[in-house]
Amino acid sequence: MPLSEHEQRILQEIEARLYESDPALAREVGSTTLFTHALRNIKWAALGFLAGMVLMVAALSTHWAIAFVGFLVMLFSALAVERNARKMGRAGWQQLTGQSRGDGVRSLLGSTGQKMRERFQRNVEE
Repeated sequence: MPLSEHEQRILQEIEARLYESDPALAREVGSTTLFTHALRNIKWAALGFLAGMVLMVAALSTHWAIAFVGFLVMLFSALAVERNARKMGRAGWQQLTGQSRGDGVRSLLGSTGQKMRERFQRNVEE
């Protein structure tokens, strides 16, 4: 259900006050989405997985209980990666990587790709 004009005006006033009082927070809130938050969690969980693996391998020769703690760190990190990957879904990955069907390479090449196409078309026409 769309908002009324009065409700939209109230939201715009709240937004303007937020930008006035704390512009850094307003920028962060405006740029952070569920997808970027989940990606940040995935990065930290991957780092935790790596730390758990190092702990497990290093502790295998000394004490089995410490190695088991490393295994548990790996397990919980893997679960965190899986949970956040599910939150993101396919749409989240595409939004974060900037890819859409067939547009990924074009956006990477930008004007260089356009120049190459024009040059190729000139060579074909001559």
